[in-house]
Amino acid sequence: MISRAIGFEKGFELSEGNQFQIFEILLPKLNEYDIMVQNVAVSINPVDTKLRQTGKGTKAPHILGFDSVGIVTQVGAKVSDLVAGDRVFFAGTTTRSGSYSEKMIVDRRIAAKLPESITTEDAAAMPLTFLTAYELLFEQLPLVPEKEKNQGTILIVNGSGGVGSIATQLAKWAGLTVITTASRDSSKEWCLQMGADIVLNHHKNLTKQLNKLGYTELPYILMLHSSDHYFDEMSDLLQPFGYLASIVETKKDHDLARLKNKSGTFAWEYMFAKTDYNYQIETQGEALKLLAHLLDQNQLQSTVTEKLSGFSPKIFYQAHQKIESNQMIGKLVIQY
Repeated sequence: MISRAIGFEKGFELSEGNQFQIFEILLPKLNEYDIMVQNVAVSINPVDTKLRQTGKGTKAPHILGFDSVGIVTQVGAKVSDLVAGDRVFFAGTTTRSGSYSEKMIVDRRIAAKLPESITTEDAAAMPLTFLTAYELLFEQLPLVPEKEKNQGTILIVNGSGGVGSIATQLAKWAGLTVITTASRDSSKEWCLQMGADIVLNHHKNLTKQLNKLGYTELPYILMLHSSDHYFDEMSDLLQPFGYLASIVETKKDHDLARLKNKSGTFAWEYMFAKTDYNYQIETQGEALKLLAHLLDQNQLQSTVTEKLSGFSPKIFYQAHQKIESNQMIGKLVIQY
């Protein structure tokens, strides 16, 4: 089957002009666990802009896009719990063409059905950042994904970012005291809206700010921005047997010996690792079921803040411009 998609031939900078184009692509054959979906809305993530710049990750033409809400049109032989017409959401994978397309093939095990109560826009903003935050908190850290079943304090560096916004909400839901970092008044307000108990100014010394609040060490720390800059300070702040985790690619090697005498744990989180290596991929679909439940019960709020409409190279170029402005708070969703 053929689908229209928006992509590009080679990596480009926005300053070079709009090089997005409409392509017609041949969809792969439906495997036994696959579903075909008609995409109705996608959100744009910073990883999209990075992949656009490098042109890495997919074969040309490069069809990006991860977060999506779609309507099921076909199901594979071993898909028994979805039928044509069901609305699903997912974060996708690096191993297939993305959601900047009208139709696509998705492994059913990384998707979840959406309740009618959740709007398409709210749902489209969430999967990638939710799965990253969920895996950070409940797989990389020894926390339980249940309401108010955990104790302790967590520091989230860059609480107003996409992952930080969800990690703040999830950590608070799970029972932790949440400290985040931000600098602008708007981003501080956003962190508080997401549930942060304390917001530190990351333009000032974080250790001194924490000491004034009575914190000399912390059991859990997430570095969601500038790991190269923060690693040494966060290692010193980590309490013995504590957990330090990051999602941010670094330009230099971290000195993990700083954590040795504390028996501290350092962990990387990369949401696509499961689908890249075909490792327990069904856990992502299960996590998205929890997300759907939390959204349905108003225990978690969507982070969508901006919306665009239309399926055209111009719209996607505008969306990438907004993301690269570094002024956005929350997520941008495009409705097809």
